[in-house]
Amino acid sequence: MVLVSVNLRPHATLGRVLDDLGATLLELVHGDPDRAGDIGGIAIHDPLEEPVLPQCALVLGVGVHNPADVARLLRVLGRQEAAALVVRAPVEVSGEVVTAVEESGVALLGLTRGASWAQLAALLRSLLAEGDVGDPGPETLGGMPSGDLFALANAIAALIDAPVTIEDRSSRVLAFSGRQDEADPSRVETILGRQVPERYSRLLVERGVFRDLYRSDQPVYVEPSRDGPEDFSVPRVAVAVRAGDEVLGSIWAAVRQPLSEERTQALRDATRLVALHLLRVRAGADVERRLRTDLVSTALEGGTGAREALGRLGLADLPVVVLALAVRDPAGSARSVAADANLATERQRLSDGLAMHLSAVHPRCAAALVGDVTYGLVPVARDGDGEQRAVRIATDFLDRVGDRVRAVIGVGPVAQDTAGLADARAAADRALRVLRAGSGSGLRVARLADVHVEALVLELRDLVAARGDRPTGPVARLLAYDEQHNTKMVETLRAWLDAFGDVIAAAAAVYVHPNTFRYRLRRLAEVGGIDLTDPEARFAAMLQLRVVSPPGRFR
Repeated sequence: MVLVSVNLRPHATLGRVLDDLGATLLELVHGDPDRAGDIGGIAIHDPLEEPVLPQCALVLGVGVHNPADVARLLRVLGRQEAAALVVRAPVEVSGEVVTAVEESGVALLGLTRGASWAQLAALLRSLLAEGDVGDPGPETLGGMPSGDLFALANAIAALIDAPVTIEDRSSRVLAFSGRQDEADPSRVETILGRQVPERYSRLLVERGVFRDLYRSDQPVYVEPSRDGPEDFSVPRVAVAVRAGDEVLGSIWAAVRQPLSEERTQALRDATRLVALHLLRVRAGADVERRLRTDLVSTALEGGTGAREALGRLGLADLPVVVLALAVRDPAGSARSVAADANLATERQRLSDGLAMHLSAVHPRCAAALVGDVTYGLVPVARDGDGEQRAVRIATDFLDRVGDRVRAVIGVGPVAQDTAGLADARAAADRALRVLRAGSGSGLRVARLADVHVEALVLELRDLVAARGDRPTGPVARLLAYDEQHNTKMVETLRAWLDAFGDVIAAAAAVYVHPNTFRYRLRRLAEVGGIDLTDPEARFAAMLQLRVVSPPGRFR
């Protein structure tokens, strides 16, 4: 087996999508599939908010069924140079729809009944390799684009003249070939669910098929049983896919009779090639994650390489909003090694969740965990309110995550170009720091404008700590008096200042009688030598209590 690095990746055209998914999931209702160029991404139609479509987008028209609505959407997509619109079958093809397809140049496809939109979106993104970053021409393995399991399944199907699925150890369908309509209803159900149904898996386990499959490198022939399910009527030939002693998955072919000796050998030979591709997919996930992290980090730095990084991420020349996601972790808290490992896992899980959430918003969104913060780059329209849209996106994500994870998100301003990305990231970081410190009045999502004063206070604390400044004047005298006499002068002053001089409210905050509070107030004025009627003296005391004094003692 020779590993060759060439630029032979197949184009993600509409024709290829129909070749791979046609007759099983999609049908061409009307239009020319060869009219559009390479598909630039997947988008979901939202009737309430018009998304920013990638070049030659494949649009999923969820809930669009009425012919007039279909025709109207086709014309809108034509102005945005979309490649195709997918609606739920059966599709009513009226004269208005035909005219709209021909005028817009947007092909109309039908999604078969029983298939979910989530399944279709996952299949399309896998087929189009939409998540790929980096060089546009990856390596090939055995003449097949590396990691392209769909192309490999079709090649194997051609060699043994039977529809094929490639499955992992859990019987999840990783890829499938064409001609699945030649198999039985159980295979169609497996394709639609991307998973072998439990009743079939249980039947195969009871018959010892998986035991025989994983013990041998020879194909296993599986006859439908007479007392088994009626929709399992076509025999199967299965062979395990191994890398050394590790079983990576299996290949399943729906056949009418046992394979000939030549085709059996071809199937066995194919397992080695499938193993290489599966290993490449598994390793590629880690490599892609590292590469995406490097690209996102380089883009956020805003240096000379930022524009190239944005180009490789598919975000060049687009206004972008920066999101900064982190898990709130109390500073200075002692944690075990296991707790640190759990926290790292939680951060990566949240990062992957944010990446998936953003991909549904726009196919060119990018997200990566950099250090302990996940940064998301969200392209927005130039003439819209990008910050507010980003706040809604972030809030929706945290609502979906729930309260089990104490996650917070800082939102930066819109960066209109590469030069503005570093400043946008800095603003998002400043807002995030306030939220992580618990100084954002219970907020989970915030822009810098929402927590600007709190951010300035934290930065003043950094400056004071760097200089080693200590409290002076009345606050220093009150601190010393409390230390010597075990009193609560500083707490009383803080409560009074926070309540804007309202003795009743301040007394309630420290749980004492108002008369007791008034006595303490008079006493602290004497001990500290502070004139509480002087606004400058009040401001100086408040600033020292918030910035110079140890924050953990008074907050």
